[in-house]
Amino acid sequence: MTNFLIGTGVAIVTPFHKHGTIDFSSFEKMIEHVIANKVEYIVVLGTTGESVTLSKDERNAIIHFSIETINKRVPLVVGIGGSNTQSIIDSIKECPFEDINAILSVAPYYNKPQQRGLFMHYKNIATVSPVPVILYNVPGRTSLNMSAETTLKLAHELKNIVAIKEASGNISQCMEIIKNRPAGFKVISGDDILTLPLLALGADGVISVVANAFPAEFSEMVRLALKGNFDKARVIHYQLTNIIETLFVDGNPSGIKAALSILGLVQNNLRLPLVKVSQSVFRQIENQISVIVKTG
Repeated sequence: MTNFLIGTGVAIVTPFHKHGTIDFSSFEKMIEHVIANKVEYIVVLGTTGESVTLSKDERNAIIHFSIETINKRVPLVVGIGGSNTQSIIDSIKECPFEDINAILSVAPYYNKPQQRGLFMHYKNIATVSPVPVILYNVPGRTSLNMSAETTLKLAHELKNIVAIKEASGNISQCMEIIKNRPAGFKVISGDDILTLPLLALGADGVISVVANAFPAEFSEMVRLALKGNFDKARVIHYQLTNIIETLFVDGNPSGIKAALSILGLVQNNLRLPLVKVSQSVFRQIENQISVIVKTG
């Protein structure tokens, strides 16, 4: 049931027109771009998709458009998370799940619950979700770390919780989860730069930002690592490390949208409070893309 989570998922951007509406033409182009370049699955309405700036109607439109455009060619994961447990449950009950393979649910932010509160939050979500649930731990954004103990308790007690996207940056925590997880539970990197080390430790894949721009290269690196070919995977890893780091200098998705605009895939438009990267960072991204394209 969870084997589709092995490999590279792309946390796809939401393109906008200059005047702020969703650019569905560019969104279709992005979907075709990542599918053609062989990512294993697509994640919509995540952090990189600027989901918190979208209205309920816009989120629904993106879900329906994604289902129609992907047309079952790759699995689809939908981000449904937040700080209000009941609101998430309501959203799950209204979601058209027929062609959705899983949901990705970020840990609550701002209200900073106890670990027991996190457990109950996800238990209630898993109980109502008709599809598998992927936990998402990203303390750099939520100001709250979900401990390995809480993750493992959820993984062992709730069969509908099938994976975690781990973006804590804490290698020891990730190792504890990998070591003690139940059979079939997937550990997914939430940090592009740490993906190769985590794969070496036994992780199953990544939900990636840089794969929006370089899906063929990044997903190939992941596949090579999963096969144990770390010599070849390491070459690709080091080809991409500079741009991965630069993409986050002025925040995500500002960096990746700059890169995608340079590649001619989307316009470099974001919704406030996010703004474009600085001119100096834009030039760095431009130069790094040029190097990657030249080295092939």
